[in-house]
Amino acid sequence: MGLDADRLKAGGLEVIETEAQLQAALDRLAAGTGPVAVDAERASGYRYSERAYLVQLYRRGSGTLLIDPIATGSLARLQEIIGDEEWIFHAATQDLPCLRELDLDPSLIFDTELAARLLGYERVGLGAVIERLLGISLEKAHSAADWSTRPLPETWLAYAALDVELLIDVRDQLHQELIDAEKLDAAREEFADILTRELGVKKPDPWRRIGGISRLRSPRALAVARELWLSRDEAARGTDTAPGRLFPDRALAAVATAMPRTRGELARLKEFTGRASRTQLDRWWGAVERGLTTEELPPQAPRDPDRMPHHRQWEQRSPEADRRLKLAREFLVAHAETLHMPVENLLTPELLRRAAWVPRQPVSADAVAEHLRELGARAWQTSEVAQGIASAFVEADQLTSVQNDEDS
Repeated sequence: MGLDADRLKAGGLEVIETEAQLQAALDRLAAGTGPVAVDAERASGYRYSERAYLVQLYRRGSGTLLIDPIATGSLARLQEIIGDEEWIFHAATQDLPCLRELDLDPSLIFDTELAARLLGYERVGLGAVIERLLGISLEKAHSAADWSTRPLPETWLAYAALDVELLIDVRDQLHQELIDAEKLDAAREEFADILTRELGVKKPDPWRRIGGISRLRSPRALAVARELWLSRDEAARGTDTAPGRLFPDRALAAVATAMPRTRGELARLKEFTGRASRTQLDRWWGAVERGLTTEELPPQAPRDPDRMPHHRQWEQRSPEADRRLKLAREFLVAHAETLHMPVENLLTPELLRRAAWVPRQPVSADAVAEHLRELGARAWQTSEVAQGIASAFVEADQLTSVQNDEDS
């Protein structure tokens, strides 16, 4: 019998969906002690919104709470009880946006996924971390389920309960490993930084993230793709359906590539697929027509005066910046290995590229540290990397000077 089946057999998987149930649950939670394990289930891939359809909590002395936020609405009263406690997540950035919609917003967190990364775990999924630390195999059979389903099957509830019921034990072991590795302060900085980030904010021109759009070479084709995306987004929002279920990206890109000139050509396009491709043909043809006739043609890439060229172009466009980037990258990779953590957790590639493209002058460890902090690096990161990056930049500039002398 698997762990999920054992949990199902143990019972206690009632969903909290009435006022009386919620008040009793809040009383239980208030009577518990210590940190609170928190998780949320969404319906990504099925629904347009990223709202939570189930919120799970576990606290020692309180047991497990499975709350239906669609039925209960705001959970501000829950926030009053646990707002000052430590909340334990696995990948907090995924859950915080939908929890904040319910008036749940922690002031202190412990992220078990991020802790595992900082400790150099090769596999950081919840199941892998639980198996490594607790010796328990946790199935992830329902992670991609449609959690907007009502009523929720009991097997799904057993899976959801296990996601939080084991999390406090995992947190305790990771906390001790962070202490032993002298990484607890770094982890705390990372956890605190998560709470200051603006999560769930859509970037400008979201239609440019269409899969396959990079193959569109003309502004007119891009205009068709944009109009199709906007029309699909409107339809998806109106029905709370994931856009890709109406009209997948690959089909949208195929239509923009073919640029059909009539409604019939669109209907006959074999790559034009999706459950709403034919039932809403007039909608899609209207979008194609707007794209074919608009005078507001989008540029191949968004205009951004501060935008750096892609780093693969640096060798031709700015050899000196390319040298700085490559030498600094060599240092970061080697230093990350000594710290037993992924290089992207030591310093994200984007921050290194920005620091290398136009470094502060004169180059020094202090100048690099100040620049990185302005770009968003944490204090522990700058203390680990500033001197090494500064040395790499100086070496790169010296190589550039030698090269220039030889060329002259």
